[in-house]
Amino acid sequence: MERKSVGDFHPEVLKLFDRYVHGLVDRRGFLEGAGKYAAVGTTAAGLLEALSPKYAEAQQVPRDDSRLRAEYLEYDSPAGHGRMRGYLARPANAAGPLPGIIVVHENRGLNPHIEDVARRAALANFVAFAPDALTPLGGYPGTDEQGVEMQRKLEQPKILEDFVAATNWLRGRPETTDRIGIVGFCFGGLVSNVVATRVPELAAAVPFYGGQARAEEVPKITAALLLQYAENDARINGGWPAYEEALKANNKRYAMHMYPGTQHGFHNDTTPRYDEAAAKLAWQRTIDFFNEHLR
Repeated sequence: MERKSVGDFHPEVLKLFDRYVHGLVDRRGFLEGAGKYAAVGTTAAGLLEALSPKYAEAQQVPRDDSRLRAEYLEYDSPAGHGRMRGYLARPANAAGPLPGIIVVHENRGLNPHIEDVARRAALANFVAFAPDALTPLGGYPGTDEQGVEMQRKLEQPKILEDFVAATNWLRGRPETTDRIGIVGFCFGGLVSNVVATRVPELAAAVPFYGGQARAEEVPKITAALLLQYAENDARINGGWPAYEEALKANNKRYAMHMYPGTQHGFHNDTTPRYDEAAAKLAWQRTIDFFNEHLR
């Protein structure tokens, strides 16, 4: 079956889907709302299926790629949920320590797409670690729909502590240098902004379409920031002007890119919201930014 693109969906359906994946409407609410825009021969359930991720079709780096070494490791998060787990990927032929990158998932746990992103970062000659916020509930359950429900049950302050702990843990690993960055998507973008206020040793942060740190926390940021936003993402973009004002007022190092015509989630190549040109450009900018600030 041919994969659909964002242009195949009514804009209101895309808005509904964004609200659905962020827990602002339930499945029934999405289906009732989307049904008004279903074309002849299409059902609301069909629209939801078409918008849902297709992991196998989108994988860019195979799990068994011989250029990489990948494994699941545990780390301690005493201020968070205790013993946590994540996915570590690094170049198989690394001659010594490399800069590290924390890769933060969306609001649904460590799914196959984020593991794939970690492998992409490892192929760019970094040690990439992708924690799973759902560890205390048994880990990513196999579907994003279940993952969203599970993550909603966790206390966000403790989740943030888990990612702060992961960042410090990666920095102390023998495979890494003391230069650590973080990249995150959606919820992970928020985490990236917040970790930048919490870990003074963090060298670089790249939040993709993520909520912003509180203005009063901005003075604590020492990392360089590369902020990536989708043009059609009013829910997230509404917080940008105040954040930029705080960054400027505190003389923080930052660059922002707004990608024309894109939707929230445009980097995620498992769904129709994916924008290939914008995603490739944003990822190249991400790697270039990490090379500049972590090497």
